[in-house]
Amino acid sequence: MIVITGAAGFIGSVVLKYFNDKGYKDILAIDKLGDKAKWKNITNKRFADFGNRDDFINALYDYHSINAIIHMGACTDTSEFDLDYLMSTNFEYSKKLFLYAKDRKIPFLYASSAATYGAGEHGYSDKMNDIYQLTPLNPYGFSKQLFDQWVVNQSKTPPYWAGFKFFNVYGPNEYHKGRMASVIFHFFNQIRENGEVKLFKSYLDNYEHGEQKRDFVYVKDVAKMIYYFFENRMESGFFNVGTGRARSFNDLAMNVIANVNSDANIKYIDMPSDIKDKYQYFTEAEMTKVRDVGYKEKFYSLEDGIREYVNEFLMKNYKIF
Repeated sequence: MIVITGAAGFIGSVVLKYFNDKGYKDILAIDKLGDKAKWKNITNKRFADFGNRDDFINALYDYHSINAIIHMGACTDTSEFDLDYLMSTNFEYSKKLFLYAKDRKIPFLYASSAATYGAGEHGYSDKMNDIYQLTPLNPYGFSKQLFDQWVVNQSKTPPYWAGFKFFNVYGPNEYHKGRMASVIFHFFNQIRENGEVKLFKSYLDNYEHGEQKRDFVYVKDVAKMIYYFFENRMESGFFNVGTGRARSFNDLAMNVIANVNSDANIKYIDMPSDIKDKYQYFTEAEMTKVRDVGYKEKFYSLEDGIREYVNEFLMKNYKIF
């Protein structure tokens, strides 16, 4: 049996669907549904059982048939400032799963984050030998970085582990995420509601408004890559999950506008004070390591990803993938 945590969440539910499509049904789906609409993300999925996140971790060693853990569950809110909550959810919970995988001698694949790279002053390479150089810009990134550091300090590990540093993921099944949904989702709704797209102003002289750049990766590509690493299990380590090409927010906005067939305008707005000093102006995944270990699949271009997301999912009443 495979455990997928965060199975009703954005990335986790798409990973679950991808594994279903590859023939995996003996899956224990773990999440905490709460009162949000993310329950819809698992309505069309196949799994042997579903478990509450807290109940599962408390009874972890009662499970004897687990043969792999894919840990996608986390607090992903980059504006969350409750460090105790982040440490409990993103650090302590992950440690318990890692140690279980070590004890049971099973693979452990988990979601790290490109937020660990901070402002990118040391680049965006997953080949970095000294991850202690990295300085995240927010508490969320710090919680992810702390777990990565803890992992590399372990003398005894699962037989195979991989930490995936997700860059800016977008696509279907993110509809429940509110403020933390991708800008593409928000652009679509802004066009529908107000006939305009709102982008943050730049506060750095070397960036024009809307020319801040990120590495945007389609969630289907994320699931495909996780499946590949699960099946092939090359070397253990950290791996970037991005396209390797940064694109501007202006590019995103214009692509969404074009696919909605709208004449919407772009409006540049002030950045919220709580994120202004924690904002990444540029991210771009270094993908050499991923290619070197054998992953040769092509990624969706920004144009193709937005076209599919808008036309096949957002325009169809937020269709679940």
